[in-house]
Amino acid sequence: MSSRATSESGTRDPGGSRLTLNNLGFLLAKASQRWNELLYERFVAAGFPEVRPAYGSLLIPLYEEDGLRQGELAQRARLSKQTMTTLARALEREGLIERRVDPSDARAIMIFLTRRANQLRPVAEQVLSELDARVTAVVSARMSRPLKRALRSIADLEREAAKANRKRAV
Repeated sequence: MSSRATSESGTRDPGGSRLTLNNLGFLLAKASQRWNELLYERFVAAGFPEVRPAYGSLLIPLYEEDGLRQGELAQRARLSKQTMTTLARALEREGLIERRVDPSDARAIMIFLTRRANQLRPVAEQVLSELDARVTAVVSARMSRPLKRALRSIADLEREAAKANRKRAV
């Protein structure tokens, strides 16, 4: 018998290394990559070739509540201010958002969806619904909710650890 371990997926795991195709981080990254490829293919087919999957980080919070201050949008999108600014400029160039000075505080910038972004909304809803259904078919409806909960927890991994550390310090 070989001294090399074989992972759950049947791939060789030399010396018990965590650096395999079965690594959780690798699988999450590849699942995300495939999801984004499918989104982009469908946006192009629907006549929105300018919409990159990454734009959802700003569009989805704005679909929930349009006209957010830039800092609030960065927080809801879970983006650094620098990344938020870069992404907002890209969406603005593509005609999907516009920035306006906050009438209650001239130092603050508010972000609003454009007509083009609002035309995208039903397409995005349909595409996301279709992809959600495909994922649910793969993981089963019974596992869909726990999977979403687990992914939210993973997205909040560092925040949850920091919160727990703050509680212990008190």
